[in-house]
Amino acid sequence: MMNLGQTFEETCRRYADNTALVYEDQTIDYRSLDRAVSALAHHFQTLGVRKGDKAALMLPNCPEFVVAYFACQRIGAVAVTLNVLSTPYELSFLLADSNAMVFITQPTLTKRFEEIRNDLPLCRHLLTTDDLKRIAAAGPFTIDIPDIAPDDPAVMIYTSGLTGKPLGAMLTHHNLLTQSTLLKTICSADEAFRGLAVIPHFHSFGAVGNMLGPMWVGASVVLMERFTLDSIFKTIEKEKVTYIAAVPRLFMGMVFHDKADQYDVSSLKFCITGGSAMPPEFIPLFREKFGVLLVEGYGLTEASPVCSVGRLDMPVKPGSIGTPIPGVRARVVDETGRELPTGGIGELLIQGDNVMKGYYKTPEMTARVIRDGWLHTGDLARIDEDGYIFLTGRIKRMVITSGFNVYPVEVETILNMHPSVQESRIESKPDLIRGEIVKALIVPKPGMPPDEKAIMKHCRTYLSSYKIPREIEFVTEI
Repeated sequence: MMNLGQTFEETCRRYADNTALVYEDQTIDYRSLDRAVSALAHHFQTLGVRKGDKAALMLPNCPEFVVAYFACQRIGAVAVTLNVLSTPYELSFLLADSNAMVFITQPTLTKRFEEIRNDLPLCRHLLTTDDLKRIAAAGPFTIDIPDIAPDDPAVMIYTSGLTGKPLGAMLTHHNLLTQSTLLKTICSADEAFRGLAVIPHFHSFGAVGNMLGPMWVGASVVLMERFTLDSIFKTIEKEKVTYIAAVPRLFMGMVFHDKADQYDVSSLKFCITGGSAMPPEFIPLFREKFGVLLVEGYGLTEASPVCSVGRLDMPVKPGSIGTPIPGVRARVVDETGRELPTGGIGELLIQGDNVMKGYYKTPEMTARVIRDGWLHTGDLARIDEDGYIFLTGRIKRMVITSGFNVYPVEVETILNMHPSVQESRIESKPDLIRGEIVKALIVPKPGMPPDEKAIMKHCRTYLSSYKIPREIEFVTEI
C-alpha cells in the first residue's frame, strides 16, 4: 500500500498541468506544487529532520500549509498541525509535548514563538512562509526517501481530553488514505471539481474535505484565509466552485445573506456540513434557496475525522449525520457495553480503518477511548432501521462552537488561575449561528468584587479566542 507522500507524488505526476491551488491572485499547478514540496523536504533533511521527527505547522489556509504538510509526508516526518489562534501559553505546551524540531508560521506570528523559544530545547528551527517561498525558488533537489509503512504516523492533531490537557491524536498514513478517497467514492469527484477551502486545514475536517480529498483526484482547491459572506459568494461565482465542505455557521449565513440572490452559484453541485450540529430545518431551506443538496456528516479527530455522511444517492433525513462511510462500523451501546436494538439511545462507538493509532505518549488515555477495537466517541446517538445515525446528546463535557471543540476543564483551569476567582464552571449555551457558545459561571473570592473585564483580559492571555467565554455569570455557588 502506498503512503501519503507517494500518493501525492503520483497525483502531481498524473495531473501535472492541472490547477492545484488558487490563492488570492496566485494559481499553482501540480507540477509547481510538487517542486516546492521537494525543495522543502530536502531542506528539512539538511536541518536533520528524519523519519518520525515532528514539524509543527501553525499556518492559515495558504499554499505554504500544503507545501509543508506534504514535505513532511515525503520524508516520513510527522506534521503537527496547530491552530493559528494558539497563544504563547498554549504553544509552549504543544511544541514541548509534541517534541517538534521545526516550527513553521507566518512572519506576523513569530513573536508568539520567540516569547517561549528558550523554554523549548528541541524546537530550534523557525521557518516562516517567506522562508518557504525562498526555499521553493531554489529547488528541486534529490531527497533521501525512507521506507514508510501504512501504520507509521503521518499527522498529529491536538485535542483536549478529560483532563483538560491537550492530547496529540496520531493519525497514520493508512488512516488518512482511507479518508482521502471519500470525495471520489461518495461524491463521484474528479479532476474537474473545485473545492472552496474556508475551514482551516489545521482542522481535521478541513484537511480531509478540502485538501486530501480533492488532491486525490487532481482537483483544484480555492484557498481562503480571510473571508466575508460577500467574498465567499464572489469566489463561488468567479472560480466556479463545485462544492463546499464547511461548518453549519457558513451555510446558515449563506441562507440569511440578504445579497445572496445577486450572485451566480450555479456551479455548485453539492455541499457538506460538519464539525457541529446543523439545525435540521436549514437543510431543506438551503436546497430550496440555492438548488443545491446539503448533506451532513460526522467525525472526530480521533477518527481522522469522518465517520459518517449523508449520501448524494440516498434520501436525506434532516437531523441525521448519515450512514457510516465505507470500511467503518457503528453501533450504540448502554452503560454496560451491551449493544442496543434499533432506535435505542446510548453511546456511539466507531470501528474502522479511520481510527487513530493512539494518543502520543499517553497509552493510558488511549486505552480509555479505544476498548476492544472500538472508539468510544462520548456522543449519545440512535441508529434507525435504515442505518442512519442521529445524535441525541453527549456523555463527555464539551462545547462545540463554530466547529471548534472546547473542553470545559481546560477553560476552568485558566479561570481558576485568576486571583479573584474562587471557583468556576463552563457550560454550553445554545446559539443559532455558532451552534453553542461558551458560558462561564464564576464564584468570586470573598471580598473580591467581580471584574468581568479583568477576567476576560486574563483569558485572552492564555486561551485561543474561540475558547474564551462569550458570557459570564457571577454566582454565589456552583
